[in-house]
Amino acid sequence: MCRVGYDSLMEVSDVRRRLRGAIEEAKRRSAERRVRADEASRAWERVLPEVAVPAFHTMASALTGEGHRFKVATPGEAVRLTLERSAEEFVELALDTQRERPALLLTSARGRGRRLVSNERIVGEGDAIAALTEDAIIAVLLEELIPFLER
Repeated sequence: MCRVGYDSLMEVSDVRRRLRGAIEEAKRRSAERRVRADEASRAWERVLPEVAVPAFHTMASALTGEGHRFKVATPGEAVRLTLERSAEEFVELALDTQRERPALLLTSARGRGRRLVSNERIVGEGDAIAALTEDAIIAVLLEELIPFLER
């Protein structure tokens, strides 16, 4: 016969006290995360039309001048550079507020035969979002576009 010794465990009151502490910590972290997300959203609302969209248009014009047909779209709160021949191949800059620290993500997707290869990278986090410049965006775009231009 096997007996389970429940009486040798911690007191329920001790566990509940620790649980309440963990709940309070979770609430505090959640409030801090919301504040960071709101700050990043406000910064992105300024950077998107004033910096990011003009940088993407400049890049699209330069690409067109070199014989690579791309177009710029602004779906939702993002800016996207898309190949004219395929809407599935693109480079997009968007704010991700679901992370611990909100960040601007540069996402790309390009065809490789029958499969689609995608890539994500962080362009800026936290306070760096507000300080983003057109030059910085063009630099990361150039790096990300190299596989598109290899064809």
